[in-house]
Amino acid sequence: MKQFFTRLFWFVLERFEKGDGPYSYKSSSRTILLVVGLLFSGLSAGSLYFSIAKGDFSAFLPIIVFLAVGGVCLIVGLLGSDRAVATLWGTTSKSNRKKK
Repeated sequence: MKQFFTRLFWFVLERFEKGDGPYSYKSSSRTILLVVGLLFSGLSAGSLYFSIAKGDFSAFLPIIVFLAVGGVCLIVGLLGSDRAVATLWGTTSKSNRKKK
């Protein structure tokens, strides 16, 4: 099942799993990432509920942004490698990052 979802969300995971240099990973980073993903997804769901209940549909931009951030955090936290989590936290070596 994990392989199916990994293939389904390859476009998110490939961005964070690139590189071959050193990185710093802690298991607490993945846990915090999952908690942040749940919080943003809950914030999006709550905003959607109150937007529908009030009948004001002008809050869809924050709902989409919160859902996107929460989704990326949950996808990387649940399906990503240790390198992907470290890349999202910014703890990979500078030689691995793209230069602008």
